Amino acid sequence: MILILEPDTDRNGEEFAALMAHLNNLANVQVRLHEEVGTQQVLTEVYLVGDTASLSLDDMSSLPCVERAVRVSEEYRILGRHKDDQRPTHFDYNGVRFGQDTLNVFAGLCAVDTPEHVEQMMRALQEQGQTCTRMGAYKPRTNPYSFQGHGKDCLPWVFELAGKYGIKVIAMEITHESHIDEITEALHQTGDPTGVMLQIGTRNTQNFELLKFVGRQRRFPVLLKRGFGITLEESLNAAEYLASEGTRHVIFALRGMKTNMGDPHRNFVDFAQVPVVKRLTRMPVCVDPSHSVGSRDRAPDGILDVSHVTAQGVISGANMVLVDFHPDPPTALVDGPQALLLKELPYFLEDVQIAREAYLKRCKLSQQYD
Repeated sequence: MILILEPDTDRNGEEFAALMAHLNNLANVQVRLHEEVGTQQVLTEVYLVGDTASLSLDDMSSLPCVERAVRVSEEYRILGRHKDDQRPTHFDYNGVRFGQDTLNVFAGLCAVDTPEHVEQMMRALQEQGQTCTRMGAYKPRTNPYSFQGHGKDCLPWVFELAGKYGIKVIAMEITHESHIDEITEALHQTGDPTGVMLQIGTRNTQNFELLKFVGRQRRFPVLLKRGFGITLEESLNAAEYLASEGTRHVIFALRGMKTNMGDPHRNFVDFAQVPVVKRLTRMPVCVDPSHSVGSRDRAPDGILDVSHVTAQGVISGANMVLVDFHPDPPTALVDGPQALLLKELPYFLEDVQIAREAYLKRCKLSQQYD
């Protein structure tokens, strides 16, 4: 059971003390607190874990400081959608809203290579009115001899260029807890010119110690990619690991499943599960067409497979698109064959907008016949 307290509840006040005294006396029930600090108010949630079936919603809602009570009806206690659950399905970070009702495109370099290429990418994004990008500084690779990323050495100039071109959020994969400190320090050194969304890659979806460590930090939102060889339920439980440690600002990414059933694409596209994730949880959902397709192959209609797959995700309600671009793909250090060209960015964004408008029309149509 979850108790949502009244906004700006004073945790040093008498009413809160009375509430906690009552909850701590409940038999076989553990009490956990989570505080969400917003720009205008502080929200506190109390999680009751254990034998809560006999607790009355009406009785719990009438306790001091409690605005409403929600009975957990799904396995994903914190991030899940529960019956009569009115908790928000969005969050704001560095001036950008991420929610199940929004759409943000993160076009950029799979792996940072040179300052010149990073600047060309960010300039192109600014020209198209974009404020988000992807920039890989740390790159886990299957082959130990492959390029592993420039790491912390590139962070200062990547962040400075982001500030120069008005980029507000950079999606950046991390593979070790020390990377959070490196990112934090580089942002501080450069005057916090941008924001970072920590990305947990598919290889680390079940790295539970990393998930718990990332979950304990509250500064950065997290983009969790589905594990490429595990079930959707297992991946959603990985997201719950993050939330159970304190981080609630989580976006779930579908990036294709590792199986030859998807050949000749790099991975089997799983974007049909966009509405499933939104139904089961309150997380915004991202699609990664680049790592699903893995090439620049084009259909007879002249449309790239990457664009077709992107449209499939967006028209099913995706809230974020993570896609590879590069100023000169043949020289890219990672995944050059799947990267789109900068000259294709305007077309790609317009094509995404077409799919988004179709999705919104479908929503409106559904409401008319509901």
